[in-house]
Amino acid sequence: MNRYLDLHPEVQTALKNKQPVVALESTIISHGMPYPRNVETAKRVEQIVRENGAIPATIAVLSGRLKAGLTPDELEHLAKSGSVAKVSRRDLPYIVSGKKDGATTVASTMIIAALAGIKIFVTGGIGGVHRGAGESFDVSADLTELANTNVAVVCAGAKSILDIGSTLEVLETMGVPVYGYQTDEFPAFYTRKSGFSVDYRVENTTLLAETLKIKWELGLNGGVVIGNPIPEEHAIDEQVIKTATDTALQEADSKGIKGKEITPFLLARITELTGEKSLAANIQLVFNNAKIGAQLSVALSKIE
Repeated sequence: MNRYLDLHPEVQTALKNKQPVVALESTIISHGMPYPRNVETAKRVEQIVRENGAIPATIAVLSGRLKAGLTPDELEHLAKSGSVAKVSRRDLPYIVSGKKDGATTVASTMIIAALAGIKIFVTGGIGGVHRGAGESFDVSADLTELANTNVAVVCAGAKSILDIGSTLEVLETMGVPVYGYQTDEFPAFYTRKSGFSVDYRVENTTLLAETLKIKWELGLNGGVVIGNPIPEEHAIDEQVIKTATDTALQEADSKGIKGKEITPFLLARITELTGEKSLAANIQLVFNNAKIGAQLSVALSKIE
């Protein structure tokens, strides 16, 4: 085991016994939702993973230690502390060496999950190519991590604040398969449709598990994106999201908000502009992803 990594005893036992384990990110706790909704959501996500037969491993950095699996007190700390850094690949060495706290993005969660030996990761939506990236070159490290790290990511597509078409083009260039879980169209986080197709539609987690196993046994390193649409009853009207997103983007530009700060700003502003409808949708799509991710982890454990 990596010298900088701590496994929660329950996670360690599950991995040793080849039981299904699901990695969960922590940025949504520290930077994605207000308290106490964030810790309530985190605990419910862990519960859903358990209800569907897998062990949850929420991932973070605490006092410079990489953590795979958190205690209730540690979850509470992440939710309430105002000094938790947002940590991607580039930030990990500094946060670890400084013995600081960090909430992990998709990229850094994948890294820590891979170090722990966890192959299935559930999140809300992946990062990607930001709008206007032709000038700003703002492209999420999530995409390069997906090209290199052997972890499958169950998500509700890419965040709707992004340039989804360009995000999918980059994933194609990097050889990252994009599957649609019971859908032909790549979901767009708050909504079920983006106007862009997935590479392949997959109807069940058994076939998904077999596909993952074959991919990695062929030596085709890198992750997989599994687009799992938000349930119809919780989806938001596309025009409502478009209007709120456009307004939030204009405000971010006028305020000069860029880099790692832009996504938390945009998501918070969209929550305000939609009367918290987007926050409710965000919570529901994560719950749905946790269910499918746990079922996928169970299916993969049966054939490994």
